[in-house]
Amino acid sequence: MPGPLVARWRSWSLDPPRAGALTTARAEVENGGAATWGPDIAASYHWLDERGNAIVWDGIRSALPGPVSPGQSVSLEIAVRAPMPPARYGFALDLVAEHRAWFGELGDNDTPREAVNVLPRVAATALGDVATVHAPQTTAAWESGVLALHTEGYAVVAGALGAPRRLRKRLAAWAPGPGRVPGFAKPLLCPSVLHGVELERLPDVEGLPAFRPPPDEPWVYDASLVLVV
Repeated sequence: MPGPLVARWRSWSLDPPRAGALTTARAEVENGGAATWGPDIAASYHWLDERGNAIVWDGIRSALPGPVSPGQSVSLEIAVRAPMPPARYGFALDLVAEHRAWFGELGDNDTPREAVNVLPRVAATALGDVATVHAPQTTAAWESGVLALHTEGYAVVAGALGAPRRLRKRLAAWAPGPGRVPGFAKPLLCPSVLHGVELERLPDVEGLPAFRPPPDEPWVYDASLVLVV
């Protein structure tokens, strides 16, 4: 007799993933258990390294289209955020009963798993082909560094500012530094933004365009990328 939470995956596919970007998995899955799947059940995924260790365990949750009774099958479209940087990863689909368990952790389930090549987020030789740069002027070295970070998977890239003497104190928070600053707390000034990504515009800072970091896209502030303003 099956347990209460059992998923029988009949088919599945994953649209080609690009590092840091959203893609879609599609699946046909049957409720092979004894309990109806209600609103506490969602579809999700894991990204794994070559040894099967989780890189991303709690993937985006995608709601089921409605209650799924025992023996009933349902077609799913599952939003998937690809990991960073581009590489070969293990990908596993799963269902989750929130605050209880992942189906794959229960004995009666065999979740789909496959090695997947995650592609670079962009494929371009010129920054302007893939991004809007909100900067008064740039250099070839700055653009090359920013494009490399977009390729790695970041939708928004901002860096430090080389400010004139009269502005150095007021722009001290954006002074050049050693590298990436996780959770940078200030607005992003003069960022590069991939086409199709929308940012909230903030009041200018000393005449420079300022934006709030995106809440749902990977972004990076790198203090080693210095833009002279």
